[in-house]
This record gives sequence, C-alpha cells and structure tokens, in this order.
Amino acid sequence: MNRDSAWELLTEFNKERFHLRHAVTVEGVMKYFANELGYANEEAFWGIVGLLHDLDFEQFPKQHCIKEQEIMRERGIDERIIHATASHGYELTVDIKPEHEMEKILYAVDELTGIIGAVALMRPSKSVSDLELKSVKKKYKNANFAAGCSREVIERGAAMLGWTLDELISKTILAMRSCETSYEKF
Repeated sequence: MNRDSAWELLTEFNKERFHLRHAVTVEGVMKYFANELGYANEEAFWGIVGLLHDLDFEQFPKQHCIKEQEIMRERGIDERIIHATASHGYELTVDIKPEHEMEKILYAVDELTGIIGAVALMRPSKSVSDLELKSVKKKYKNANFAAGCSREVIERGAAMLGWTLDELISKTILAMRSCETSYEKF
C-alpha cells in the first residue's frame, strides 16, 4: 500500500477536519520515530500505519480498532498494517498487544499528540515550534485539559517503550515539530 491509496482509504471513511489533521499528525510523528529509532527503510510503512490508525473512528466509534480490521481485510491490506493499527486499541477495545517497537510508539503517541496539539493551540504562536516540556507537563497534570486524551494509555505506552513520561513527551514534541507544516493546513 502506498501513501496515495492509504489517503484515499482514509478519506473514504473520514471527512471531519479534526480527524484528518490527527491522522496526518500521527503519520508525521511515526515517520520521525522510524528515522530516529533506526527504521529509516520502513519510514513509509510507519507513516501509513500512523495515517490509518483511526480509520474507523469517525464512522464507527463504538467499534474502534475492530471495524477497521474488517475494512482493511476486505481490501486485502497487509496484515502487518492491520495488526499495527488495531494494537493501539490494546486494553481499550481490543486485546491485540503492541509487539513491535513501531506499534508501541503508535500506542504511546496517539493520545499524547492530542494533548501536545491542544497545548500548542493555546500559545500565541499556535505552534509546537516554541513549545517546551514544562508547558505540556503543566497541562498534562490537569485531568480536565484535553480530557478525552487518556493519561493512563500515554503512561502505559511510555512504560512499554522503557521511557520516562518526560522522555516520551520531549521526543513527541520534537516529532511534531518535524512535521508541523504537513498538518498545519487542516
């Protein structure tokens, strides 16, 4: 599957600006981590996983990470993509555990990109380019801020990776900086 066909599939099931922006953000973050963690030859694959991870969420929120498996299998999509995208719903909607480092990254950063993005929107610059760890940590501690983003999942993801929460947040800020121009248009 290439990026164009992944985008076509994503936009078949997702129309809302918010969901498309999130998909492109996670795509860019995943590509960044592929390069940073020594998987540069799999950058496109990591990006497609990031782009498609919430394929079913807009239309089938109660079947999230379940319906997307059905949709992808019907279209003959690589089982590695299906497993990876579904695994970010581990212990939430599915029992598919993130196994590969890429799946653990997706699990850890999915919710976190939402919090970081929300913090950035509150800044005068509306950008992650000047965002610091301490600003994210301050808002992160407030459970009412970006309440839909699960701190438990983020912390479980950091633990899966063997990273501290501060490391995960700092690295994800850098990842979001690397691809900010790709999701700014949304």
